[in-house]
Amino acid sequence: MMLAGLGLLIIRLVIGLSFAGHGAQKLFGWFGGHGLEGTGGFFESIGIKPGKTMALLAGLAELGGGLLFALGFLTPVGAALIILTMIMAIAKVHGPNGYWSTQNGYEFNLVLIAAALGTALIGAGQFSIDALLF
Repeated sequence: MMLAGLGLLIIRLVIGLSFAGHGAQKLFGWFGGHGLEGTGGFFESIGIKPGKTMALLAGLAELGGGLLFALGFLTPVGAALIILTMIMAIAKVHGPNGYWSTQNGYEFNLVLIAAALGTALIGAGQFSIDALLF
């Protein structure tokens, strides 16, 4: 049981902190990101309007969902935010390019959806805030 909890912790930390980082890129321009202005401009260019507002919502979903997922706190909510963000990325950016990431397809997005959904279904594991509270 301890190894399963450790495995879930690793999955949650890598995926959750990566998502939180992507959110910080969109919101604050950290880690080489473009901030709200740049991300909003990109969103407008691909038909997601109003770009800056949608960049704010996407950034908040990634930052908040990533932190919840990493901490294992309200894990299904964090997973849902990650999944919804990836569905939007597939619908608006990667889907038309086919499956494989080598063609900018949705392969990696689907892997992230599967990991988030699987974690939400089985629970965050013993090394999580959810385990302490619930």
